[in-house]
Amino acid sequence: MLVLGLLVVILAYLSVMVLMSVWQKKSRGKLPPGPTPLPFIGNYLQLNTKDIYSSITELSEHYGPVFTIHLGPRRVVVLYGYDAVKEALVDQAEEFSGRGEQATYNTLFKGYGVTFSSGERARQLRRFTLATLRDFGVGKRGVEERIQEEAGCLIQRLQATCGAPIDPTFYLSKTASNIISSIIFGDRFGYEDKEFLSLLRMMNQMNRFAASRTGQLYDMFHSVMRYLPGPQQQIIKYTQELEDFMIRKVKQNQSTLDLNSPRNFIDSFLIHMQEQKKDLSSEFHMKNLVMTSLSLFFAGSETVSSTLRYGFLLLMKHPDVEAKVHEEIERVIGRNRQPQYEDRLKMPYTEAVINEIQRFSNFAPLGIPRRITKNTTFRGFFLPKGTEVFPILGSLMTDPEFFPGPKDFNPQHFLDDKGQLKKNAAFLPFSTGKRICLGDGLAKMELFLFLTTILQNFRFKFPKRLEDIDESPKPLGFTRIIPKYTMSFLPI
Repeated sequence: MLVLGLLVVILAYLSVMVLMSVWQKKSRGKLPPGPTPLPFIGNYLQLNTKDIYSSITELSEHYGPVFTIHLGPRRVVVLYGYDAVKEALVDQAEEFSGRGEQATYNTLFKGYGVTFSSGERARQLRRFTLATLRDFGVGKRGVEERIQEEAGCLIQRLQATCGAPIDPTFYLSKTASNIISSIIFGDRFGYEDKEFLSLLRMMNQMNRFAASRTGQLYDMFHSVMRYLPGPQQQIIKYTQELEDFMIRKVKQNQSTLDLNSPRNFIDSFLIHMQEQKKDLSSEFHMKNLVMTSLSLFFAGSETVSSTLRYGFLLLMKHPDVEAKVHEEIERVIGRNRQPQYEDRLKMPYTEAVINEIQRFSNFAPLGIPRRITKNTTFRGFFLPKGTEVFPILGSLMTDPEFFPGPKDFNPQHFLDDKGQLKKNAAFLPFSTGKRICLGDGLAKMELFLFLTTILQNFRFKFPKRLEDIDESPKPLGFTRIIPKYTMSFLPI
């Protein structure tokens, strides 16, 4: 009887999905074209699940820059190429400002916090977060001094390796994470702090899961998979542990809070909660504090460290580029003082190298999903409120019209004929429009100061032949990952 009942439930579910698919086809109006989906699984069988980005690129060649795909039961409108992305995210920024679905991260954030929220919640939290980050020195000399101090700690750790081959992953993750930690918590973690290492490992595992095949399936069918056994259950456990950690940090701040003297981001949020407690429309409450702090911690720990780690690999593969950066550092900064952020104004080649590392790595080519906030007409197509949108930022980074030879690592993409830094409209590593990355200014400062400080003190060595360096990021589902490697830091 149990088996029969289960069979009836499955058949009923599939019948509903078929009816919904038929209804969607009749009600889609002038939605963008796309491949015909199957009930429930959508276009899953028509996509290369090892490399979704390449599949989307192929579909764009057939359907054009605006088309529709179905990731399981999810209907997604894809924007491919500079013109389509800019028109949506800049020219119609308000309509495309909602946040789309990312099941791995939504399991943690659940629509709360500054990064994964939408509407009035996102507006209130974003305005406050930007102002508070500035109050605590982001974009100013205050945070620059923190980065320089942390860079000094990293140099000491790397010197202690005595030139032995190491995997730089957690060295860089700890360093980058300590910058955002000093803003959120008012303090840094010790490099051997076991809780700190555990947090970094959990966040790293969540990112890898989100990119994996199982993560893709979870993204498409999370309403079912969250109840099934599998690796997603470990990820769900991690999300609770991360939330519990942040709740503990908030409670520590609460117990010693001085309403007249905020020490860090959490304090400032708690004070604003107190000021707004009579406003029923306020989004300043405990859940948003925990999730905003956690989203800042998450983003601030991974983006910069991954970019640097990939940058080291590229510089070892291209020793002529590394040599030119060394020469520019020696000429502009020398050996007797720490690099300063203003040095970049006299270092166009180093700036071009950092830009090219970001362009070439192209870690999140699909961008962060958006959602239509109201019924919208876009390029003659009707996009109903709630429609998910993928702005394919990777299509800008690899556009040969903007970057000749896009598959080659070439800093000249960002230099003019006189060797001066030039802007490129398609270079949008932090997205654009109303949901541009909150920490873009901080990330730029970290990348410049960390890279120049490390190269001021070390030369890089790959333990094998340069020909053995695989510089291409490996496609993995919705994203791309850096190959694991070891390297030596040889003191200068």
